[in-house]
Order: sequence, then C-alpha cells, then structure tokens
Amino acid sequence: MKHFDGRVAVVTGAGSGIGRALATDLAGRGARLAISDVDTEGLAATREACEAAGADVHAATLDVTDREAVFAYADEVESYFGRVDLVVNNAGVALAALATEQTMEDLDRIIDVDWWGVAHGTQAFLPRLIASGDGALVNISSIFGMVAVPGQSAYNAAKFAVRGYTEAIAQEARMEGLPITVHCVHPGGILTNIARNAHVRGDWVDLQPAFDRIAHTTPEHCAKVILRGVVRGRARIFVGLDARALHVVQQTLGVAGLGLIRHITSRLVQRSGVPGSGGRPLSPPATDPDQQVERR
Repeated sequence: MKHFDGRVAVVTGAGSGIGRALATDLAGRGARLAISDVDTEGLAATREACEAAGADVHAATLDVTDREAVFAYADEVESYFGRVDLVVNNAGVALAALATEQTMEDLDRIIDVDWWGVAHGTQAFLPRLIASGDGALVNISSIFGMVAVPGQSAYNAAKFAVRGYTEAIAQEARMEGLPITVHCVHPGGILTNIARNAHVRGDWVDLQPAFDRIAHTTPEHCAKVILRGVVRGRARIFVGLDARALHVVQQTLGVAGLGLIRHITSRLVQRSGVPGSGGRPLSPPATDPDQQVERR
C-alpha cells in the first residue's frame, strides 16, 4: 500500500492516544475512516477532528472483546463503504501486577482485550482486506511483545501472542501469494494515558510520573512511523528509541543479551515504582476498569 488517499481505514481504540493520532493522520491523507472505541466521548472528539480534516467517517461504539459485535461491525463497515483496505487493531488495556498478586479476572481482562480483541478484528476483516486486492493488516503489539518485564506477565503474554499470531499470518500471506501486507507494531514508551489508566494490584505506585520521564514519543509521531512502515512494507515496525534499542540488544547479543535486557527492564520498572520503592499506593481506577481501553 503506497498511499492512503481514498482508502478505507479501520482503526480500533480511536478515542485517544495512538488510535486518535492514526485516525487524524489518515484523515489528512485523504482516507475514509471507520473508527471505534468503548469511550464514546473520546470517539466523538476523534470523529469531529477527522471530519474537520474533510474525511468521511463512520464511528461506532465497539467492545473488541465481543466476538459477535466485532464480526457484525465488519459487515457494517463493508456495507457503509463497500470495501476495506487497511485495518489497525489498536485497542488494548494495561495491568501492573506481580504474578503472585494478579487475579484470574485480571488475566481474563488483559487476554480478552489485548489478545482476543486483535484476533477478533483480524479474523473479521482479513477476508475483506484480501478482497480489496491491496490490503494492509496492522496489529499493535508492544516492545513488551519482544522482551519480558517484571510486573507485566499478563501483558507480556498477550503481546507475545499478538506478535506470533501476526507474524504467522504474514508468512502465510507470502506463501499463498495473498494481495496483502501484514505488519506487527512494537511501540516503546508513548506519551499517552496508558500508565494512568492501568489497572493495578498490590503495592505498585502511580506509574504515570515515571512513565512520562522515560516516554519521549508522541502519539502523532508514533502514527507517522506506523504509516511509514506500512508504505514501506515493513513486517515489524518499532516505534521509539527505547523500542529500537531493546530490539537491537536482543538481535545482536542473542541469548547473551537476555541478562542485560533483564537488568535494563528491571531498572526501568524499579524507577517506575515496584514494591519497596517508597512510592505511594495507586488509587483504584475511577471508572469501571473493563471500560478503560488503552490508547498507547
């Protein structure tokens, strides 16, 4: 896919953060947009911004964990636009908890949104992308889909699954000669509300101040990097110096680099406030945590 003008682009988790940045960037490039989120107010603001840029926008409140709803939404989008060219499965949630402290409900929530949400969107839209003759599937993983981090076992599990699933589909597409490109995105620290909206267990502290210190990539820059990666046909798209650096260490040093990666990530987590760091406890989420969708 060499351009987005006139293309129909689907973006989940478009209410803010990376999702909103992708939608508005695509609107500025002449794309027609199908955007969704569980955050109706944020979604409305994104729609307004995209329409102000001249885009034709179809907006829908959507829970990506609801399989039937996602498949019905795919039918709805195709009925509205007549085709689908680009799908970005972006919606996700965050959790900060040691494995000994997280509950099965915590695991279910992370896996349902971060893994099944991507799988539902992929399975629902993949036939339509193939039918377009020049489709692009973009699944948002994380740098934590490449390296494991303390306190992120559930998130790691979901994001590693997204990477394996997406890269297998990319290989199948090449093997079968399908007219699509498949992209797995690995953002590092992006300046969004992911840490503030994270569900927390145990004595973890407010992660947002520390996260803001180490996250230097704006959602707008992230969107540009992702779309540039799509145009260039990159199977793996790394966003941010931190993501690229961890990847280079892993690729260059292999098994020998695992110790260094563990040291770096452990230090980052400690600076963000693991138990014993002296930080204050994080208050419970102000809203239903099941409705807090991450826009990384």
